[in-house]
Amino acid sequence: MSNIKTTSSNKDVLLELDDLHVWYELKKFGFGHAGYVRAVDGVSFELKQGEAMACVGESGCGKSSLMKTIIGLNRPTKGDVIFDDEKLTETHGEDLRKFRAKIGYIQQDPFGALATFMTIQRILEEPLIINGFSDKE
Repeated sequence: MSNIKTTSSNKDVLLELDDLHVWYELKKFGFGHAGYVRAVDGVSFELKQGEAMACVGESGCGKSSLMKTIIGLNRPTKGDVIFDDEKLTETHGEDLRKFRAKIGYIQQDPFGALATFMTIQRILEEPLIINGFSDKE
């Protein structure tokens, strides 16, 4: 991971969101600014080692935007995502790939979550191959 450290005093905190905002810009007919969709607006929480979290809510309330921002697929408009004392909002490239190997995300659509053209073995192997694990490991 990167060398960007925070000053968090609680060593039990594994994941921290600090005033996280994820806004999407609206365009007028493909050009020009028409406002923003505030998908995530000021979310803060701490997740300690050994805890699990589920993000639930009605359709369109920002669950997917929040989770995609936590794993680095979206960049926040404002705020920080801090994992194991490192600011993920300032992490890129290889460091971000290493982080993604440590975290899981289950999509809300169970039928769209698995590729129907792949065997279960291939689905389970793919993240191991992407993260450089050999057959012996």
